[in-house]
Amino acid sequence: MSKLLLFYLLVQLTGSPLGALALLLAVWWATDRMTVGVLPDPLRGVARWRRRLQLARALEVNPHDRRARLELADLLLAGRRPARAAQVLRPNVEAGDEDAHTAFLMGAALGRSGQSDPAERALAVARAADPDFRAGEIDLELGRQRLGRGDAAGAREALERLLVERPGSVEGRLWLARALDKLGDRDGARRRREEGWREYVSLPRFHRKHERPFAWRLQPWRPTAVALGVVLVLAAVAAAAG
Repeated sequence: MSKLLLFYLLVQLTGSPLGALALLLAVWWATDRMTVGVLPDPLRGVARWRRRLQLARALEVNPHDRRARLELADLLLAGRRPARAAQVLRPNVEAGDEDAHTAFLMGAALGRSGQSDPAERALAVARAADPDFRAGEIDLELGRQRLGRGDAAGAREALERLLVERPGSVEGRLWLARALDKLGDRDGARRRREEGWREYVSLPRFHRKHERPFAWRLQPWRPTAVALGVVLVLAAVAAAAG
C-alpha cells in the first residue's frame, strides 16, 4: 500500500507515470543509502571489481601468491560470492595456512555457501588461533550462519557470547532478537530490539555508518516513513512553485 501511495504522489508531482517511476526508483535508492543499505554502492562496487581483476591477473602469473589469494577471497566474500571465495582460498589452507584470518574467511565462505559442518570446523580453527579475533567476529559469523539454517538455539549461544565481547553491537542485537523470536521468546526479542536502537542513537555519528543498516531493520517502518517524508517535501515544493 505504501508503494502505491508513493507512486500516486509522484505521478501527481511529475504529471508522468514514467517520470514518477524514475523518481520513485531514485527515492528508493536514496532512502536505502540513508537507512538499511541493502542496495549496492556503485562506486565501491566498481573499485572492488577492479581490484579483483588485478588480483586474478596476479594469480595467473604467480599461483603461489598466498597474500593475493587471501585478499581476493576476502573481496569475493564481500561481493556475495562465497563458493568462489572458498575455491580461491582452498590452496592456502591445503598448503598449511591456519592463521585466524585464513580460517575465518574459509569458515565464512563455506557456511555462506551451505557447507555448515566444515564451516563450523574452520571457525573453530580460527577461534583456536585467536580467541578474540576482531572482538567477537567469529561468534557474529556463527550466529548469522546458525540462524540462517534454522539453528536458533545455537545462534543465541554464539550471539550472547558476542555481546559479552562487543556490548555495543547493534547488529548482534538484531540477529539475537530474531533468534529469540524463533525460540518463542517474544519479550526477550522485544527487549533486544529496544536495546539495539538505544545503542545506535547513543553512538558517535562517525560510528553509526556500519551499524545503520541493522538499526533500521530493528524498526522496519522507519525507511518507509523517510521515503514518504521525502515525497511529501517534494510535493510541497512543487505545489509552492506552481
